[in-house]
Amino acid sequence: MDKKTMAAALAFCMAGFVIFAALAYYVAGSSRDGGVLPDGPSVRYAGVTQSDLTESRQETGVTKSAPSSDDEMVAVKDYAPSIRVELKYAGKKNMTGRRLYDYHEAYLRYGTVRKLIRAQKKLEKYGMGLKIWDAYRTPAAQKKLWAVCPNPAYVSDPSKGYSSHTRGSAVDVTLVDADGTELVMPTGFDNLTKLADRDYSDIDDEFARDNARMLEKIMKSCGFTPYSEEWWHYTDKDKYGVVKDFVPPE
Repeated sequence: MDKKTMAAALAFCMAGFVIFAALAYYVAGSSRDGGVLPDGPSVRYAGVTQSDLTESRQETGVTKSAPSSDDEMVAVKDYAPSIRVELKYAGKKNMTGRRLYDYHEAYLRYGTVRKLIRAQKKLEKYGMGLKIWDAYRTPAAQKKLWAVCPNPAYVSDPSKGYSSHTRGSAVDVTLVDADGTELVMPTGFDNLTKLADRDYSDIDDEFARDNARMLEKIMKSCGFTPYSEEWWHYTDKDKYGVVKDFVPPE
């Protein structure tokens, strides 16, 4: 074998070794960063790919594994820590003037949380994000709320059925900026007037109108149905049963 042939053979071997080493490093890195997806296309969750969720966990430091079912009740912070939470009924700054439940974390069905992740990612492109005012509400809390406000336009009568809040598939949300400051909206939370409905023609502040419309557009695009009388209330389009035996930790 002449020198030119030997040099070509050596170069070929070296190229093969480099490719093999790169592949080995990629596989090791994928395993180290949480594993690779199964063969086939990415699994989509309400418009969010599995790779999106993996990327989100890496960016935020979330290490909790996903539940096996969308039905499972989970803490929003475990999968979407960038979504801010201030549960109004965990304190007294609400229309009842009293605390309706003792937990301070937002709990929802995992399937609903996945939709919120998608909404959050969309809003972050505009320098905004979500803030949750109410999520899962226990049946006992629902009864307390009805006792104070027995108006079916705003509160579901527990004797005739349960609110989507007690199904873990509804959320009351507003918009915040990148620092977590609430943006101007048509009204505050629990405003039981026509100013809170989705006819924004009676809202003088154009920024409040635009923000409410932006929130509605994003939430609808991610699989939520808005409630006509409350600009802050959204229900997951996927249906779930009433949660009766789930007790959020305090």
